[in-house]
Amino acid sequence: MGLFDFFSKESPKEKKETLDKGLEKTKDNFFSKLSKAVAGKAKVDEEVLDELEEILISSDVGVGTTIKIIERIEERVARDKYVSTAELDEILREEVTDLLAENNTEDLDDFGIPAGIKRPYVILVVGVNGVGKTTTIGKLAAQFKARDKKVVLGAADTFRAAAVDQLILWGERVGVPVVSHGMNTDPASVAFDAVKQGMDDNADVVIIDTAGRLHNKVNLMNELSKIKRVIQKFVPEAPHEVLLVLDGSTGQNAVNQAREFTKATEVSSLAITKLDGTAKGGVVIGISDEFKIPVKYIGVGEKVGDLQVFNRRDFVDSLFKR
Repeated sequence: MGLFDFFSKESPKEKKETLDKGLEKTKDNFFSKLSKAVAGKAKVDEEVLDELEEILISSDVGVGTTIKIIERIEERVARDKYVSTAELDEILREEVTDLLAENNTEDLDDFGIPAGIKRPYVILVVGVNGVGKTTTIGKLAAQFKARDKKVVLGAADTFRAAAVDQLILWGERVGVPVVSHGMNTDPASVAFDAVKQGMDDNADVVIIDTAGRLHNKVNLMNELSKIKRVIQKFVPEAPHEVLLVLDGSTGQNAVNQAREFTKATEVSSLAITKLDGTAKGGVVIGISDEFKIPVKYIGVGEKVGDLQVFNRRDFVDSLFKR
């Protein structure tokens, strides 16, 4: 099975195995350090918690989120009087799952399209160059089509020729139409025509790629605002979703990007890619906690099916399974 084996859907068991493998580096790094921290200790004490704090921060969970987790464990230790080190894995699993639930991250089905929304469902995709934004759009299109959804793509990242060409290539491979006006054209015009074609074709989903520039937030904000205004002429409630794509392997740099994009536009969901190549998978927890934006998709490999709808319970189970 190759990268572009679009239409094979993994079984739940296969999906879980892919997730386990994709988080292997983060898990191995975490547990090798945790095992040293609790070696020779029978109970969770202040020293173990100090070590755990360092381990979580080094896994890019983030300082603020790490402190929350440690405080929750401290409360349990104080309440129960004695917590064995053997229980620490399960306690961590419970506290991180609860934290993700509090941060608006829900377990989704139907590959993330909410029920009851008038079609087309319009997704505006943002993110800096190099995070896998266009590839993520291609994988989304492939998986939507595999679920019998009609998809239209809009190549509105018109400042980078490679982005336009790459999206057109994905469209050809997946077999979905791509609306493109070429490079150095008006992104809002592309978005307008993409949504119009989505309406004309009775499409289920319209996914619009946008320019990934952070060096001038005012221009970025103005551009995204213009795109929103023009597509609302066809679909007043559009975009239904502003999906921010982040490269999980960059750790705290991904956090900084999230901070800048949430200032520039109303990000409503997150896709965190490239988790299979890093030991920094804890960044998923930290970003979700800091920004209170649901993680919707995670990338745990190069194949189309390795872009998965985020399930917080499966994620935490994989992350804390020895």
